[in-house]
Amino acid sequence: MSELTAQSTNKKNQQSTKQYRYLVFIGRFQPFHFGHKAVIEQALECADEVIMLIGSANLPRSLRNPFSVTERTAMIKGAFSADEAARIHCVGLDDALYNDTRWLQYVQAGVKSVTGDLDADIGLIGHSKDNSSYYLSLFPNWKSLSVPNYKNLSSTPIREGYLMGVSPWLYTPESTHQVLSDFKKTPEYQRLHEEACFIHDYKKQWESAPYPPIFMTTDAVVVQSGHILLVERRNLPGRGLWALPGGFVDQKENLFDACIRELREETHLQVSELALRRSRHSQHTFDDPYRSARGRTITQTYFFHLKNDPKGLPEVHGGDDALKAFWLPLAELDAKMMFEDHYAIIIKMVGL
Repeated sequence: MSELTAQSTNKKNQQSTKQYRYLVFIGRFQPFHFGHKAVIEQALECADEVIMLIGSANLPRSLRNPFSVTERTAMIKGAFSADEAARIHCVGLDDALYNDTRWLQYVQAGVKSVTGDLDADIGLIGHSKDNSSYYLSLFPNWKSLSVPNYKNLSSTPIREGYLMGVSPWLYTPESTHQVLSDFKKTPEYQRLHEEACFIHDYKKQWESAPYPPIFMTTDAVVVQSGHILLVERRNLPGRGLWALPGGFVDQKENLFDACIRELREETHLQVSELALRRSRHSQHTFDDPYRSARGRTITQTYFFHLKNDPKGLPEVHGGDDALKAFWLPLAELDAKMMFEDHYAIIIKMVGL
């Protein structure tokens, strides 16, 4: 037997001793810390290859998602030796908020992009720290491997401290230090730092409340002739991002009236009150607990489907909290430009 053949045979024999061919680790890794590293180390012991599905891909930088997939990949792979990193596959995973079926499709596609076959020996690895890890039970055809939480580490306080100016070096590997140090020198960090300080001061207003407040807002999805009505945000948070026209409900108004009022104030939409109210198509409540950095915010969204008009789209211009209002072709919607969960809301309401 030649030396090359012997090496190949030994490699196959080594691989056959692993419990799994692939282990899949799903997370946002914002940022990657020693707890995540411990999970991957366990995965490398149990599987030939590890697939990292890096969530919240293709979104604008925000307090909840400040780092790109490329930056998070550098954090992850840089924490391991070259041989170990070669067995780690990092794949961006788009969010599909309010649509579990679509999210499962994204997960399957991400895994298949590495394995080429969803019938391969695939397992899921993670720990059930809260309801966000429920995906471990969503894939009955894949095995699951649950691991303990390493020293109860969580990305949330690490990320929040970093964006307020604290260096989280005790909880993160050197590869994460490098990415965070480089990012801190950018205008994007300065923008997020300003926003983090704004949110900190905003929440201080409620420190003396007996319990955290729950805010109620409304948003309007207005569509005509394949275009959607959006605004560009004037103020923090999300300054410069595209958003649905909407805002907080006043104490003495019902939800639908609040939606009409905010729509008028922010866009000055040139459609009669009667035509606007008659164009209401549907409504839906969006209540993801993490949808807003300002605190628990539930929004009631109304879908207005305006009739096509040979004269063209109604005139709009920004007002109140909107720097500008504009009609955007639905084909040009860009998740990377949208505020909070507004892209997901549009997809849900319009059925794209």
